[in-house]
Amino acid sequence: MLDHEQLDFVDIATRPEWHLPLVRLAAERRVPAICQKPMAPTWPDCLAMAFASETAATPLMIHENWRWQPWYRKAKESIARGDIGRPVGYWFRTRRRDGLGPAPYPTQPYFVNYPRYLIYETLVHHIDTARFLFGDIATIYAHARRWNPAIRGEDQAILTLTHADTTCGVIDGHRFLDTDPPNAPAMGDACFEGESAALWVRASGDLFLDDRLLWKNDVSAGYRGDSVRATQRHFIECLRSGLPFESGAQEYLKTVRAVEAAYESLAEGRAIRI
Repeated sequence: MLDHEQLDFVDIATRPEWHLPLVRLAAERRVPAICQKPMAPTWPDCLAMAFASETAATPLMIHENWRWQPWYRKAKESIARGDIGRPVGYWFRTRRRDGLGPAPYPTQPYFVNYPRYLIYETLVHHIDTARFLFGDIATIYAHARRWNPAIRGEDQAILTLTHADTTCGVIDGHRFLDTDPPNAPAMGDACFEGESAALWVRASGDLFLDDRLLWKNDVSAGYRGDSVRATQRHFIECLRSGLPFESGAQEYLKTVRAVEAAYESLAEGRAIRI
């Protein structure tokens, strides 16, 4: 196909182990690409993907749609507006009841064979969203365990992060309980606290400033607030304008590095400076 068609771009939606060779194929032919997360199974592979894109001067964006969920975009606007005052801390709590029993993750059963699972595949979303909201991550400390013996990797984790501006937060994740309401679009909830107020993202996607409704989620189309469409729209608009992607390969390496640091923390039992 790449040899015989003149393509505007390619969308790489395979499992992570195929991302590097496919990105290289696209880069060799100067075809822009958008590639699903996780970026790749290993840090050297992620670096190689970014290097291939940079060397070929060919755009590569990582499809990281969590930051494009509308409740987080609205939260970003609220924080930037000063609604909570100077940010102090935050937490994300992610939940979904699909990780129990001898055959967990029925819609993505290959998860059971990932040697690194919850942080690598799921909490990477929240790490990237934390970066989107509060800037670069300075340190990360991780605690994790495997709860379900039917899988290889960890399926419960709590991460403590600090950012370059000294904001600190917690990401708390497992997939043994459903959200309230069940199967809610936000797949959990979040709170962003400042010196003046707290901003709450409910599992429904509704956004509250303290106890006042700030934004009502009425998005019913698409995946989790139609965030995939928003991600793809951003990709196309940047291709047309030449502006940088929010999650371009070089920039997204910062998120991947935080994931790698979390696993280093697990191995060493200490906070890791990034």
